[in-house]
Amino acid sequence: MDLGLKDRVYVVTGGTRGLGRATARELLADGAKVVVSGRSEQSLASVRELGEPDRVIGVAADNADAQTPARLIGAARRFGRLDGVLISVGGPRAGTSDTVDDGQWRDAFESVFLGAVRLARAAAEELSEGGVIGFVLSTSVHEPIPGLAVSNALRPGLAGYAKSLANELGPRGIRVVGLLPGYVETDRARELQALKGDAADAVADVPLRRFGAPEEFGRAAAFLLSPAASYVTGVMLSVDGGARNGF
Repeated sequence: MDLGLKDRVYVVTGGTRGLGRATARELLADGAKVVVSGRSEQSLASVRELGEPDRVIGVAADNADAQTPARLIGAARRFGRLDGVLISVGGPRAGTSDTVDDGQWRDAFESVFLGAVRLARAAAEELSEGGVIGFVLSTSVHEPIPGLAVSNALRPGLAGYAKSLANELGPRGIRVVGLLPGYVETDRARELQALKGDAADAVADVPLRRFGAPEEFGRAAAFLLSPAASYVTGVMLSVDGGARNGF
């Protein structure tokens, strides 16, 4: 199946590791050009492994920085166009509601929530018909995850914002989608699993009985971002091996 990605241009935040990197790799494999961001210059060292400089650009940028949207969209203009963005940020710190202080809440809000809103807003101004804005969220959109009070609060809010944005941008032919990763084997997932204990117990309730691979998430994301999904908008797609109960 041809996803129609050849020479299309995407921005992928958090694209130097984990789910963002897996998505950038799949987009590039299908012929797209990609701007990937990481929080530091050191994190960009792996960008050259993704593809040739004429097809991938690395930008050191923190989603919490108000200047980041302009910098990332400016980098995409070097390719001559912008067709979509995937907004992926590292998960906020683990903790229960009684252990997270005001400063940690503010930091998480700036990077996870407001940073995502800023980039989506800037992308919406730049995109034309056929463009797409994607959010990497979490299964906590539907059900709280024990020990992740901050994520449980901010991710559902972003899902609501994404749905509102889909309704607002639909008449312009711009799509908005969300992806809800479950047990996908990343550094973040391993960190959280270390807090919980036995990995076998973690996937006992997953119908597929295993962790997902990052590339499995990346392929799902690449499809939703592609013209092949041109009539899909306003959805939150769970990529969790069937772990979520309900429709």
